[in-house]
Amino acid sequence: MAEEPGAERNDVAVLRTDVAGGRDEQFAAFVDAAGSYLLHTAELLCGDRARAQDLVQATFERTYRSWGKARNGDPRAYARQILMNLRIDGWRRTRRELLAAPGDLPAPATPDHAAAVTARSTVVRALALLPVAQRRVVILRHLLDLTEAEVARELGISVGTVKSHNARALTKLREILSEGDRS
Repeated sequence: MAEEPGAERNDVAVLRTDVAGGRDEQFAAFVDAAGSYLLHTAELLCGDRARAQDLVQATFERTYRSWGKARNGDPRAYARQILMNLRIDGWRRTRRELLAAPGDLPAPATPDHAAAVTARSTVVRALALLPVAQRRVVILRHLLDLTEAEVARELGISVGTVKSHNARALTKLREILSEGDRS
């Protein structure tokens, strides 16, 4: 039987009722189930693995503090919202996102690796060139497979704004990626 898209979301939702034990055991099971998902999301938002790991650690800390509330809903969505809020707070503190220039990002360690690794690196670099608001919409909409309404709700913007940011971002990504193909 093939696994359906979105089945992972249901696994986390089942987690809160299927895990026996107390609060700590439930939270530990949640961390095991959602850790890689949150780290992947944070890496896409930060463009830096070390910063992403710090962001996920802070996310788990805040989620644990309010675990009773988180486990009664969708704990992964709750943690993802905390992750986004922490990242936004970081942007506000610095007032300006300081990203490495695409040429300053390290090249893949072994260029002989599969084409998928190179393609992922190219996409991450292209995402880093987008404005913050557009990058957030693209990540939530296309990489995390949220609907336009879910993205709008999570970012606190209208569905029309999500559509507008998405269209502009995809146009810009096409330009960036087509320029890369020519060189």
